[in-house]
Amino acid sequence: MRKTLVVSSVAGVLATVALIVTLLLVTDGLSSTAFAGDPLAGERCKDLPDHAALQVALIAARNQGNGGFGLDMWGTIVNRDGIVCAVAFTGANRGDQWPGSRVIAAQKANTANAFSLPGLAISTGNLYSGVQPGGSLFGLQESNPVDTAAAYKGPSSNFGMPNDPLVGKKVGGVNVFGGGLALYDADGQLLGAVGVSGDSSCADHAISWRTRNGLGLDNVPGGLSGDPLRPDNIVYTAGNPWAQPHCIDAATEDAIAANLPPAS
Repeated sequence: MRKTLVVSSVAGVLATVALIVTLLLVTDGLSSTAFAGDPLAGERCKDLPDHAALQVALIAARNQGNGGFGLDMWGTIVNRDGIVCAVAFTGANRGDQWPGSRVIAAQKANTANAFSLPGLAISTGNLYSGVQPGGSLFGLQESNPVDTAAAYKGPSSNFGMPNDPLVGKKVGGVNVFGGGLALYDADGQLLGAVGVSGDSSCADHAISWRTRNGLGLDNVPGGLSGDPLRPDNIVYTAGNPWAQPHCIDAATEDAIAANLPPAS
């Protein structure tokens, strides 16, 4: 009888241990999914495009005439709090885009969100001239460093997937060349921003612009470009305080910028 009780006791302990291990594995799996680090982040992203919508719009934008080298792209969306809501890429796998551009895209989204307001949109390309030595914004690019723990958390196989480790995190960072744009809904409400990287910065801006347009989040209230139809457009005019240099071919880039879809 005693032997039977001991065996039963051991079996019970083993069953309990197995249950605990299972729960730990499930919990660990949940911690790698979107928004696990911030239970409220999913709610904060509910008005923004998800991974699938971002990827569709990004691919459509990348496949248009944007100048540059015609490379595949990374795209990131952040909400108004700077929390990453979605990360996507256009290629067949994560190695088809510059690996470094994943974090740059997130930086651009963070920057456009951080320095835009309900009545004034500032694109990342508009910041280039001001941050040069002697410029009115010199040092801005050092003001909000990237959270490297969030930016490079693994596994890398999840980069660009719905459960990219950046999702649900505040990555931070400031980037001061084309590719980051604030997102405004049909009511003009500022929801966050999109950042795109993977080609020349001039092409990045065009692709980001077309991505935002494809998402229907370009009801821009005002900006620094001087173009009332494209308020936060990139500016190439030498001497303009909000200008960015051309990247490859000036005539092509001027034409692309002038013919981007007007903001809503």
